[in-house]
Amino acid sequence: MKFEPYHEYKDSGVKWVDEIPKNWEAKKLKYIAHISTDKLNKKPDNLPYVGLEHIESWTGVLTDNQMDKVDSSVNLFHKGDILFGKLRPYLAKVVEAPFDGVCTSELVVFKVNKDVNSRFVFHQLLSHRFINIVNALTYGVKMPRANPHQIENMTIYVPPLGEQEKISLFLDKKTSEIDLTIEKDTRLIELLKEKRTVLINHLVTKGLDPMVKMKDSGVEWIGEIPEDWNARKLKFFVSKIGSGITPKGGASVYVENGIALLRSQNIHFDGLRLKNVSYITEETNKTMLNSVVKNKDVLLNITGASIGRCTYFENQVDRANVNQHVCIIRPKTIFYRFLNYVLMSNIGQDQIFSTQMGSSREGVNFEQIGNFVITYPPYEEQEAIANYLDKSTQKIDLTIQKIQEKINFLEEYKKSLIHHVVTGKVDVGEVAV
Repeated sequence: MKFEPYHEYKDSGVKWVDEIPKNWEAKKLKYIAHISTDKLNKKPDNLPYVGLEHIESWTGVLTDNQMDKVDSSVNLFHKGDILFGKLRPYLAKVVEAPFDGVCTSELVVFKVNKDVNSRFVFHQLLSHRFINIVNALTYGVKMPRANPHQIENMTIYVPPLGEQEKISLFLDKKTSEIDLTIEKDTRLIELLKEKRTVLINHLVTKGLDPMVKMKDSGVEWIGEIPEDWNARKLKFFVSKIGSGITPKGGASVYVENGIALLRSQNIHFDGLRLKNVSYITEETNKTMLNSVVKNKDVLLNITGASIGRCTYFENQVDRANVNQHVCIIRPKTIFYRFLNYVLMSNIGQDQIFSTQMGSSREGVNFEQIGNFVITYPPYEEQEAIANYLDKSTQKIDLTIQKIQEKINFLEEYKKSLIHHVVTGKVDVGEVAV
C-alpha cells in the first residue's frame, strides 16, 4: 500500500527538526507527558511488577513472567502510563501500561496529559528516530543509560487530537498484523529446525536403509542401531583431542592479516563464521604449534554459553589456530563430516550437557570428550549419510534463510512505517482501518 504525504508542510521552528504538516506542532515531550516521581521502597503484595526483562524489544508487548518478590525500590505507575527503558535504550523497551503496578527504576514512567492520546505518545516513543536519538544521549560504556530529563526535553511531533486517534488506530492495526506474521514465520523456523534435528538424529542412529536389520547398541539412551554398526567411545576413532591458548598479550597481539585465530564466536552449527575473525602473526603461531588446525578437523566449543556448538575445518582460510575455548577433534578412522553430525545430534549434545550437571562452571574437558559414546557405521556408510545430510539440511537451511530475510524485512518495514507516520511524512488519516 502506497501512502501519500500531507498537502501542506511548514517549518517546525526547531533547528534540527524537519518540516511538519501544517496543522501539527513540534513540542517537547514534557509538555504532553511528564515524568512521574511516585516511588515505593519495596513492591507491595497487591501490585504486579514490570522489569525490563518483561518487555519485548520493539513491540511494546508485556510477557507473562511476572515476579512476586522485589527487594529494591520501585516506581509506581497506573494504567495508560508509558514506561520507557532508560538502560540500553537501543533495546527499545517501551510499553503502554495495561494495568496499575510498579516497575524497576530503570523504566521511566510518563504520565500522558488528558488532552493527548496515550497510544500516539507510545508510538512516538517507540519510533526509530526517537530511540536512536535517546541512545545517542546515553552515558556509561558497559551499562549505557539515558538521563530522564534529557528524554523529556526531546521534541516530538503532535497533530490535533482527532488525528492522533486515527494514527494510533492505524498503527495499532498495521503493527499487529506485522507482528502476527513475524510470530507465524518465527514458529515456522522453529519447526524447520526441529525437522532438521529429527532428521540428523535419525540418520546417525538408524542409517539410510529403512529395511536394515537392527540390533541393541548396548547403550540404553542410543537404543537400536543397524547390525553392522558399533557404539564406542570417541577416543578410539580420533588421533587428537585438544585446544589452544590465548596468545600472550591477548587481544593486543592481534593483527589485521595473518593466521586466523578461531574462537568460540567463529564456531557455529552452520559452519565457520569468519566475518569478525582475529589474526595472529607467524611468531605468535609458533608459540601455539600444538593447536594448529588441519584440514578435516572437527571444532567444538567447550566453554561458556556457546558450549556444544561444532563445525569442521575445510581450509576455509589458508592457515588457522584456536584458543582455549575451542577443542580440536582430529578424526583418524571416522569420516569428519559424519562425526560433526553425531556431535550436533542429541547423542553428542546430551553427553556434552550431561557433563555440566552439578557443575558451577560451564565447560567440558578432553577426557570427557574422549569418553563420549558415538555411533560408528562402516566408513563408506558414514560418507553416504554425511552427503545425504549435507543436501537435505542445506535445503532446510535455505528455506530458513529466506523466511528469516522476510522477518528482517518486516521488522525494518515496521520501524520505517511508524517513523514515517508519527513524523508526518505520510498521511494515514483517511486510510480505512
